[in-house]
Amino acid sequence: MARPRTFDEDLVIGRAREVFHDHGFAPTSVEDLTAATGLSRSSLYGAFGDKHRLFLRSFAQYCEEEVAVLERELTGDDEGARSRLEDHVHRKTADARQSLRGCLLAKVGAELGTDDPDVAPVATAFYATYERLLEDCVRGAQAAGDLRSDMTAGDVAAVLLATLRGIEALGRIGRPPAALRAVAAATLTALSEPRGPGST
Repeated sequence: MARPRTFDEDLVIGRAREVFHDHGFAPTSVEDLTAATGLSRSSLYGAFGDKHRLFLRSFAQYCEEEVAVLERELTGDDEGARSRLEDHVHRKTADARQSLRGCLLAKVGAELGTDDPDVAPVATAFYATYERLLEDCVRGAQAAGDLRSDMTAGDVAAVLLATLRGIEALGRIGRPPAALRAVAAATLTALSEPRGPGST
């Protein structure tokens, strides 16, 4: 008969996630994970199978938490949609300036890319959800007359997502804060001002 577990799985997964976030998947050793979680090697293997499975649980937990944050930040009424978008872009820009640690999703993408058949679907699903939430918020801002309407909400969302990912990458390599703020401001301005007949 299996012995009941005496630890909080979510807590252990969260602690392991911090190690993976700091070092990446391959450089993280089982010894790193036992030190961070306080569990023995046999307990880790008994609960999660192996390092890869623990990593997948950690990555999924991270994505779920990030989606919950995005839903809180981007969901609401049409009148406040423009402000929510601006606040979200500014927060992401500030995060990129303040932490060279970077986003776990970006780090996983750089390390594993599409080579890991278990990781790719989780990352793809996350970005699809992120883009949908951006698109819904953009559509609300357009309905309120606060954002350009000569582009589809989907196209605007794609631009925003690509810009935010780019800002995050530039922040990680030490791009000056003023430069990141300028990118964010220019993007928001461009999306705010429909081009008239005489524009180039």
